[in-house]
Amino acid sequence: MKRNIFLILLMIVVQSGFSQMLDPVKWKTSVEKKSDNEVVLVFEATIDNEWHMYSQFTPEGGVIPTEFTYKDQKGNFELVGKTKESEYKKVYNDVFEVDEYYFANKARFTQTVKVTNPNLKTLKVAISYQVCKEACIQQDKVFDFTLPALKIDASEVVPVTTGDSASVAPAADSTTFVTAGTTTETVQPVGKKEEQKGLFTIFIIAFLSGFAALLTPCVFPMIPMTVSFFTKQSKNRAQGIRNAVFYGASIIIIYVLLGSFVTAVFGADALNALSTNVWFNIIFFVLLVVFASSFLGAFEIMLPNSWANKVDRQADRGGIIGILFMALALAIVSFSCTGPIVGTLLVEAASKGGIAPIVGMLGFSTALALPFMLFAMFPGWLNSLPKSGGWLNTVKVFLGFLELALAFKFLSNADLVLQTHLLEREIFLAIWIAIFGTLALYLFGKITLPHDSPLSHISVGRLGLGLLVLSFTIYMIPGLWGAPLKLISGFPPPMTYSESPYGVGYTKGGGAATTEALPEGAKLGPHDIMAFTDYQKGMAYAKSVNKPILLDFTGFACVNCRKMEDFVWSKPEILSILKKDVVLISLYVDDKRELPKQEQYVSKETGKEIVTIGNKWSDFQITHYKANAQPYYIILDNQENRLSEPVGYTPDVEEYKIWMETAIAKYKK
Repeated sequence: MKRNIFLILLMIVVQSGFSQMLDPVKWKTSVEKKSDNEVVLVFEATIDNEWHMYSQFTPEGGVIPTEFTYKDQKGNFELVGKTKESEYKKVYNDVFEVDEYYFANKARFTQTVKVTNPNLKTLKVAISYQVCKEACIQQDKVFDFTLPALKIDASEVVPVTTGDSASVAPAADSTTFVTAGTTTETVQPVGKKEEQKGLFTIFIIAFLSGFAALLTPCVFPMIPMTVSFFTKQSKNRAQGIRNAVFYGASIIIIYVLLGSFVTAVFGADALNALSTNVWFNIIFFVLLVVFASSFLGAFEIMLPNSWANKVDRQADRGGIIGILFMALALAIVSFSCTGPIVGTLLVEAASKGGIAPIVGMLGFSTALALPFMLFAMFPGWLNSLPKSGGWLNTVKVFLGFLELALAFKFLSNADLVLQTHLLEREIFLAIWIAIFGTLALYLFGKITLPHDSPLSHISVGRLGLGLLVLSFTIYMIPGLWGAPLKLISGFPPPMTYSESPYGVGYTKGGGAATTEALPEGAKLGPHDIMAFTDYQKGMAYAKSVNKPILLDFTGFACVNCRKMEDFVWSKPEILSILKKDVVLISLYVDDKRELPKQEQYVSKETGKEIVTIGNKWSDFQITHYKANAQPYYIILDNQENRLSEPVGYTPDVEEYKIWMETAIAKYKK
């Protein structure tokens, strides 16, 4: 009993602080003159400790990215390029199954503006951004920039008011809110170690890809031929080793230069933005299907023969220049096998930003070059190499199946961004099951392709690989019925993006209402809990059945909201209360659907325009409960009186249960 009283008192104390309006980001703005008609707008954000603010380029399907809106551009000014931002950190979010790009402690944004109206004195910029800790807040702020006179020295910086202003209210220093939105990611901030870990992972993956390319029919047969050339043409063994080492180094230089070219031409920020672009993902899907078809034997992808002939003539010159061109000849001749792998690696690495493409090409080319150098140092090893044969084509076909499977990941990215629901989780998994199941049949010799040699038996190694692929295929099948499939987490769409949230042909039991029996305004929420998404309809139903209300301020992109639903609401003792003892009203503060024109208004509390359903519920939370973060739970009686103090993210099941039971007991008195 004493423990229960202590927990209740503790929640009251904690929530007295939790219900306060939060403003974890402080802004400082300034404007710099760049030329007679150009200025640079500078936004500097100081972020409270342990809070995260998200990049403009954070991928779709997760938290909400920062967005800049430049008001009244037409006839007044033009934007020069995109808004640039300081370096962010990248962490995988296992709830939304996407990477998150976030800022910790500080963030800086700059935008170059070309002024076209000489009479323009001020410039208004709106910023919409999400900031998260254990709760998340979606903030909307508007800044007024006073432009410098055209004759002001370019080095002069004019400070500007750091507060907010809106078109519907005077400028003010206090924080204003339009939408209180989604959720938090719970990982700890990472620094250089995390970035180095990411680059090391890219290097390892690229190295393994280079080793796979080495075992293709375009490259493998060239190892003994090239090494024999160096050993026979060199005056002594030492010179042969030097030439082979330089040949390997030349291979590395060629591919690293390719990675450097990609980074220099596109730049890290552009590549990050491109990786989440719909058309980019669709185009790359098509390219990967073409590459896979080539690997499977439909046709050969080759660079023009004239290129190889010209390079061969240069290689005949001998010396260091000749060896360099020999390495270039290898890259051109083997393109039909290495091209698809290199292309895939470059795009994947480029999406990580920074020097990742260079690191990727370094790993790939190192694996490709090592055998030429090692066999030149130890030519006796050549006798231990397996003979070229049908097994090389098997490697190529195996890579073709992998390319085909990966292609659908890019198509899935485009579908998630567009929210077309054409490639939901079940369909994606069915495609992967079909691809890897067919690959298993191929490895067992049940299917043959155009360039395969006659097969009288399969080797032990091929049998082992076939069993591994078959096991992976069987592992994926339960995913159609709702299994999480953590082994491939991040590849298929999230479980919420599916025909059925619980898997094909399965719905949760436990006394859930059927869709036919649902009252007006209700739907089946997580775990088949009946939930209302409209406050008035939910309140009316609660009165009719004489039950208290669990008011749930939540968000579609709310990580901790999903964690509460997955790990707390799913517990039998909590689920029973949610289904039998309360009426759940879930209000989504990040619902972007527009309200009918006649229902749009200006908030008396914040002075902001309320134009979406999410705006409405966010303003409702702010006005009635002076809070702006989610998740946020309150238990009310059906006369709208509070039966409990509000709580936020509460992962302790016992604590959450005591909180609910105490309020329900109070209602029944």
